[in-house]
Amino acid sequence: MSFLKRFGFYLIGLSLGIVFLAFFFKEKRTEFCYLPNCRVLKDIRSKELIFSDDIKKLMNDQTISKAYFDTLLVEGNVLFNKSDTKAKPCKTYIIEGIIKEQLAEVTIKNCKNGVEISALKFVE
Repeated sequence: MSFLKRFGFYLIGLSLGIVFLAFFFKEKRTEFCYLPNCRVLKDIRSKELIFSDDIKKLMNDQTISKAYFDTLLVEGNVLFNKSDTKAKPCKTYIIEGIIKEQLAEVTIKNCKNGVEISALKFVE
């Protein structure tokens, strides 16, 4: 079999494989989330949010809303050097992001059955 014939078969197989993968991943709406920051935020988003009394007070005063935390859990950065990822039973993460056009750090306790947002600090 000549080289051009083998190359033609290779291109046909490659194009069919690409079409199959594009169709398969488009239907699944998969998210490739392999970096540590992305994996932690995705794990936190998958659990029920529980707010501490201080955060509930800020929400009742309408200083902040739940939407800010939802945005932070998508676009925020986990500060692993400040976080306690080995704590038992709940890991503690510090997530940095923008809340009300200010840089803020949110302390989150990630437990098996839920996530508690325990503190909010604006960074200057």
